[in-house]
Amino acid sequence: MQATQAVTILLVEDNPDHAMLTMRALKDGNLLNQVCWVKDGAEALDFLYHRGQYADVTQAPRPGLILLDIKLPKVDGHEVLRQIKSDASLRSIPTVMLTTSSQEDEVSHCYAAGANSYVSKPIRFGAFVEKIKAVKLYWTLTSMLPEA
Repeated sequence: MQATQAVTILLVEDNPDHAMLTMRALKDGNLLNQVCWVKDGAEALDFLYHRGQYADVTQAPRPGLILLDIKLPKVDGHEVLRQIKSDASLRSIPTVMLTTSSQEDEVSHCYAAGANSYVSKPIRFGAFVEKIKAVKLYWTLTSMLPEA
């Protein structure tokens, strides 16, 4: 996939406020990227494997980037990451852990499980928006992403 093409972004975030801020920052100044939001780990896996409400592939396009919270209901982010990175059809999708935790053991665990990046969410609104914009710019414009 060329860096100039639209990238579908799957946002896995249970906090509606964080999700809205993240989506606003991702969409700011760029209408090319489609952002799909799911609210828990089970829903993320359904989206990726086209199960349940996401059985229709047009409703759940293959993401070019996954932003994954760690502390999720139903299936936590560690398990979602493990399943993504252990599946040959999904492991090439860049997966960025986007979380409030900045504990060193958490960071190490995520990288060991195959995370492509680990980004802690700042508390201040302005800093949060700027960090999300930087993630978007890197993963959708700078980094070369693999073909689906």
